Amino acid sequence: MRFPLQMTSRIAGYIAKKKLSRAKKFPMVLMLEPLHACNLTCTGCGRIREYSQTIKQKLSIDECLAAVDECGAPVVSICGGEPMIYPGIGELTAKILERKKVVYLCTNGMFIRKKIQDFKPNSRFFFNVHFDGMRESHDIAVERQGVFDSAIDGVKAAKEAGFLVCTNTTVFQETDMKELDELFGYLTSLDVDGFLISPGYGYAAVDSKEMFMTRADIRAKFRAAEAMFRKYRFYSSPIYLEFLQGKRELSCTAWANPTRNIKGWKGPCYLITDIHHPTFGDLINKTEWEDYGPGNDPRCENCMMHSGFETSAALGVNSRLGDTLKMVKWQFL
Repeated sequence: MRFPLQMTSRIAGYIAKKKLSRAKKFPMVLMLEPLHACNLTCTGCGRIREYSQTIKQKLSIDECLAAVDECGAPVVSICGGEPMIYPGIGELTAKILERKKVVYLCTNGMFIRKKIQDFKPNSRFFFNVHFDGMRESHDIAVERQGVFDSAIDGVKAAKEAGFLVCTNTTVFQETDMKELDELFGYLTSLDVDGFLISPGYGYAAVDSKEMFMTRADIRAKFRAAEAMFRKYRFYSSPIYLEFLQGKRELSCTAWANPTRNIKGWKGPCYLITDIHHPTFGDLINKTEWEDYGPGNDPRCENCMMHSGFETSAALGVNSRLGDTLKMVKWQFL
């Protein structure tokens, strides 16, 4: 199976319950940002620039847990910033797991070996390690030499200790998809459990705009790599990958991926900041969702990121005949 059965059945049950209750908008993945501080200055990252004035502030563990409870999403992605430098990250992770959530800890991987004793393996817990290419390309992207090797060492430490490990890769204009093929082959040899991939988003806070792609660029690049997606164990769904290849359209479901950070509930989405709401309810109910998305807001025009569209696949938005069977086969193969 692609994912542990307990994890899959729990998420499927959650979706079924929400649909039976006729809920129109409900969360799938909470993007929890307990801090925005990071030990790196990745070229394509908007967080450390957008929140430069509050970079030293942190949510408390209690505030993080309150957000998990308030939101109720079955999956929590702990991100940032670099969450491995958050004081009490092991305790926070354990307490979220106690709530029967699936947890992805998004990290650059540099502190895994040092802090591995703060965590315990669990079928609902993944170290999600960032790789944007092989050694030279990745180190250029994160603006520091040696990061690739440190991240690989972190992956090895996690696998040796019995943890589930996946990786996330952002594709930019100059990304060589053949190099990514090499990367995923190498990571497969290290027993990495699965791979997530997404095109970059042109953050207003990032100066290097030429690194980002148009929608046409994204489709061309992902179509050219179609064989690679059949070759390795991707956690990105086949429906989302079809969307990236231009084989189908998906509507944005940013409301299913709410973000909670030190300023509140980020509105409207993980990528665009127009306001920070005091409550999750305000984010859902007071956001004019129809004003956003391609064709409605120019900032959304070239966005095809997982945070807006992967949940569309999971929720059956713009579904086609055969999609359910396709998703079931993908899970069990």
